[in-house]
Amino acid sequence: MNSIYPFVVILLLTACKTDEKKEAVTEASETPKPSIVEVKTQSMEFFSPDTLKSGWNTFVYENESSEVHFILMDLYPEGKTAADTKTDILPPFEEGMKLIMEGDIDNAIVAFGKLPPWFQEVKYMGGTGIISPKHIATSTIYLEPGLYIMECYVKMADGTWHTSHGMFKEIIVTRESTKMEPPKPTIKIEISSTEGIVVKDTIEGGKQTLEVLFKDQTVYEHFLGHDVNLVKYNDDASLDSLVHWMNWMNPDGLITPSPNGFTFLGGINNLPTLGKGYFEVNLTKGNYMLISEVPLADKKQLIQKFTIN
Repeated sequence: MNSIYPFVVILLLTACKTDEKKEAVTEASETPKPSIVEVKTQSMEFFSPDTLKSGWNTFVYENESSEVHFILMDLYPEGKTAADTKTDILPPFEEGMKLIMEGDIDNAIVAFGKLPPWFQEVKYMGGTGIISPKHIATSTIYLEPGLYIMECYVKMADGTWHTSHGMFKEIIVTRESTKMEPPKPTIKIEISSTEGIVVKDTIEGGKQTLEVLFKDQTVYEHFLGHDVNLVKYNDDASLDSLVHWMNWMNPDGLITPSPNGFTFLGGINNLPTLGKGYFEVNLTKGNYMLISEVPLADKKQLIQKFTIN
């Protein structure tokens, strides 16, 4: 009996360790891997997957072009596709912007009025903020299943939209989920039409993950809602020039070239009320601001400046 007892103990211990290993492997296999969506722009296009899973997705957007760009994900109403973008959406916007560039604001508004009723059903589900040439923006957003249009509506030097030059792409988001959890933020921000941009934590240098909570959303004079863009700026940069440029309805707004002295580092594009988005940055020494792409952002408290020493 005594000679058998140690052998039995060894078998039991071995079995326990094997079970522990199985449990550890099972737990590890159940941990969802981050869903990374790589997107590149070399000129006026999006190189990206055509199909994504629903749920949280992290977009890593590399702007290899010579112009500023962004990603906005538009969730289209059922039955509408990129073909409808070409026939129903682009023409009124192109006509309206042409009239704005000519200084005819009244008829431009009439042209925008030609947009189809279903355009009001489009849901803006986030994306990156504005990103300067040769930079990378990393943003995490939650996508519902459906058909999306990935777009960038910055303007070229002649006032024509980037969308008119090919910067829109149909993306299918499936019902299969990424099962990914959102990242853990190091800095929390809230944005609303009543309180503007409110930073809830001290902003420090280094690698940071910023959470943006949209406490509400509204439609401003430029027919869009608010967003959050991170911008680094030189000491001699003109804040007024940036505020003016952030309104696409100005003939020289949201147009190439962007104002001198500012580098755009991404952010979170338009989200619905109570939507959350996350973006990652490496904050080095310098002056920064968080600003919305809306008319008169400074008057709406949609600017927050800070410095990293």
